[in-house]
Amino acid sequence: MSQFATGVVVLTVGGEHPHAMTANAFSSVSLTPPSVLCSVAHSAVMHDALTTGGKFGVSILSAEQEPLARHFADKKRELGAAQFERVGWFTGEHTGAPLLTGSLAWLECELDAAHVSADHTIFIGAVLDSRRGHDDTGLLFFNGEFGQVGDAAA
Repeated sequence: MSQFATGVVVLTVGGEHPHAMTANAFSSVSLTPPSVLCSVAHSAVMHDALTTGGKFGVSILSAEQEPLARHFADKKRELGAAQFERVGWFTGEHTGAPLLTGSLAWLECELDAAHVSADHTIFIGAVLDSRRGHDDTGLLFFNGEFGQVGDAAA
């Protein structure tokens, strides 16, 4: 699967115990009604956060946000609100989830379904709101490395 190029997002939940996680197992499911999916390991903190929270945010990362992708993938970072201290973000109006400033786009979702598959759960989110940013260069993950695609990459 390392030969399959993917986009990179940061999934977030707000509330009393905010949390974020870098993910590349993310995809559009349907345009009508709009829905997305993400696959999360049962061992990840995000798994319980999504299961109990019911709502989540998605920040679709620009190529310039590779450091954020690395930060939210680092299992040694502080958890809770501390992981957002040196990160630009704003609160999602519909979910209360932190959304990362400078992203290509943002989604706010409500958990619609969850399907267990081996050691992961596939979470389906109904899109409550979506917004687009200004940058046109997307962050990719391919063959174990970050890359980029878009106008600035040409």
